[in-house]
Amino acid sequence: MLGRGEWVMHTENIPAHEYEQLAKRFNPTRFNADEWVMAAIDAGMRYMVVTSRHHDGFSMFDTRLSNYKVTLTPFARDPLRELADACARRREIKLGFYVSTLDWHHPAYRNRKESGQAWSDYVAFLHGQVRELCAEYGEVGCIWLDGDWPREADLHPAHFRPAGKLEYERLYAMIHSLQPSAVILNNRHAKPLPGEDAQGFERDLPGQNYFGQNTTEVSELPFETCQTINDSWGYTATDDNHKSPARLAHLLARAAGAGANLLLNAGPAADGALLPAHTRRLQALGNWTRANGEAIYGARAGLFSSSVEWASTRKGDVHYLFLFTYDSDQTRVEVSGPALELARSPGVQATLLRDGQPVRMSLRDGRDTRTKQLVLTIPLERRDPYATVVKISN
Repeated sequence: MLGRGEWVMHTENIPAHEYEQLAKRFNPTRFNADEWVMAAIDAGMRYMVVTSRHHDGFSMFDTRLSNYKVTLTPFARDPLRELADACARRREIKLGFYVSTLDWHHPAYRNRKESGQAWSDYVAFLHGQVRELCAEYGEVGCIWLDGDWPREADLHPAHFRPAGKLEYERLYAMIHSLQPSAVILNNRHAKPLPGEDAQGFERDLPGQNYFGQNTTEVSELPFETCQTINDSWGYTATDDNHKSPARLAHLLARAAGAGANLLLNAGPAADGALLPAHTRRLQALGNWTRANGEAIYGARAGLFSSSVEWASTRKGDVHYLFLFTYDSDQTRVEVSGPALELARSPGVQATLLRDGQPVRMSLRDGRDTRTKQLVLTIPLERRDPYATVVKISN
């Protein structure tokens, strides 16, 4: 509503009693669950994660555990219920819930001395809300937790840090009991804990920490990287730095090439509508994905080492190269080890994924005796404006 991002309560030191007055005016009349779900499906997404409660403590669903919630605003509806129903009608996509493990509003988290509440009261509230989401909103694709960052404890005020244990073992057991197929991801910026089903990397690929928040230690779990379309998670009126469709295609391909899903954020405006700049990009990304999704869905990290110019995935003995740049008709990929063995295999062929046209392929000497250059010759008129995908197989 303020148009200054989802951390505005903290960054501008807005007292809880003042911030909560916004709820009296909250009325996102343009929210349409079917439009949100179709925007995600058209973009090629297979699951969507929606905020149930962020760090400011406002619940975006009809929880029985708090009166600070969306159904007691002028809007008076439960958007998570509507999204759950919309996803149930369209089986192409699963719905997951983001849950903040910290709460700047709840008295048992931030003001125990003044309120007389205990830490156990907050743990009961957190677990209770997750139970509501798992028990009352149909099939849940994932529970996406955020707000507990042990690696960054010294960077935040004391009220950011849990005053006791969040009892993850009990919480995870409850989630898995109520929703056996749900994926638990906790965005702790640290190696996953027992009971978690995936490891997340915020604005980074697995093993990287360019953003400065992630651990470079990777687990044996599946990976996910989360990214923004512009620079903000929550709506920021002055943030017009929207990534191009080509850049988003590169993010998706690089994530797949690192063996990770991409969770791509679109922060809606206060009226409940997705930003036109975001929907246009989601549509463009969907068009590219429909032509090249074979190299994304169900694929794993590829044999070819990634660079700024390419990434690769594979499905069994079928390999895919995503070519991001066009400097000349020839793209030269450094290959060694298994990738070099593949390039040397008798009968190996390369084609454009989108139309099956053959791609001329040859080997040249590399930088040293252990490497070669795989040369792919693709003229400009056959290149994809976002990312050209080459399929390599015997």
